Amino acid sequence: MSRQQSSTPTSRTTIAGTSFAGTTLAKHYGHSVRITDQPSSEPDDYGFAHRLRVRFAETDAMGIVHHSRYLPYLEEARVEFLRHIGRPYDQIRADGVDFAVLEAHVAYRRPLHFDDQVTVHVAMGTVQRAWFTMQYLLCVDDLVHASATTAHGGVGSDGRPVRLPAWLRGFADGAEST
Repeated sequence: MSRQQSSTPTSRTTIAGTSFAGTTLAKHYGHSVRITDQPSSEPDDYGFAHRLRVRFAETDAMGIVHHSRYLPYLEEARVEFLRHIGRPYDQIRADGVDFAVLEAHVAYRRPLHFDDQVTVHVAMGTVQRAWFTMQYLLCVDDLVHASATTAHGGVGSDGRPVRLPAWLRGFADGAEST
């Protein structure tokens, strides 16, 4: 292998329809671990709640929700939270910003089952200049089944990191309310 060749594999990432090679979002944003805050296990600590029903297609042969299906539940609740605060995601994208998921952590406490009515509680977590976290609590009949945190980076249409919109940075100062 010549000096000009690298043994480091090249990754390819697509965000907002733009593909770029040779780097990852974690490299753009520096260190890779942003999730340090733990979500509360008290539903009253969250300013927003979204209800959903577990569909049969999301379960395995025993009627238990597959672990991979929790992330779409978080996304659905996050989009509804943004709509609730007057910032629908299609408007955010039209303004030239996407919120790429940088990290996700889910703590599974109890399984969700087919036809459960799940309340996904949502709250903003840490807010920095170019990234933020959101916290979630998934409950059935006020019994906690999972908690989660996601970290998101602001990216422009070219896939490069951008500063978060001022309204979102306002959460860091407590200026926005849910």
